[in-house]
Amino acid sequence: MDQKLSGSEPITEKLQKILSQRGLGSRRELEKWIDDGRVKVNGNIAKLGDRAEQSDKIEVDGKVILGPVASAETEVLLYYKPDGQICSKKDPEGRPSVFDNLPNPRSGRWIMVGRLDLNTSGLLLFTNDGELANNLMHPRNEIEREYAVRVMGKLTDAQMRELQQGISLEDGPAHFEKITYQGGENANHWYNVVLKEGRNREVRRMFESINIMVSRLLRIRFGDITLPQELSRGQYLLLQKDLIKKLKG
Repeated sequence: MDQKLSGSEPITEKLQKILSQRGLGSRRELEKWIDDGRVKVNGNIAKLGDRAEQSDKIEVDGKVILGPVASAETEVLLYYKPDGQICSKKDPEGRPSVFDNLPNPRSGRWIMVGRLDLNTSGLLLFTNDGELANNLMHPRNEIEREYAVRVMGKLTDAQMRELQQGISLEDGPAHFEKITYQGGENANHWYNVVLKEGRNREVRRMFESINIMVSRLLRIRFGDITLPQELSRGQYLLLQKDLIKKLKG
């Protein structure tokens, strides 16, 4: 009889999934840890593709990972990133980081969902759930990101069509799902744009490809989560359970 059907075989999961559920990082990051030999299961150095039970002794850099997965409650933090903060914990130049003023999660550590450039402000999400972070960042899920963009000059109808129909960047084609004019005066004009990926400087590069310079960029929405109007730059709030449930789908 097949042991899986008999119920005698223990339930296992991929090692990187177990680690991500404990808030140690995204799956991609944890796969590199495993590949680098930083993870052990029951005293043995793990390799990519290994599976484990929740009861197995799992170590990262010699430290035993304790506590059942079920005890780690998913937390999600919304942060209004100001211009001039880097999306990294350490910086040789000593610039301020988005992590500087965040509270500690109740369990695990904060994993940043995507990034924003140094001179881009707006909505950033953090979670202690590596599996959720991976799902939110994975391109296959095509989660919408919406930005408010201030540019020098007003776009022509032809330029707006071009940005929606698609343009070629050095790392592949790109297009906006939607672009809407929000008004402006003199040289400054505002547009809202929506896209379903988060490549490096993608919004700025798309406008630059049609010879339009972006003077301000603000992310105002990620999926179903919108930047609250009452939140000031540098402030954060913890999402309620109903909004976390929405993010999990």
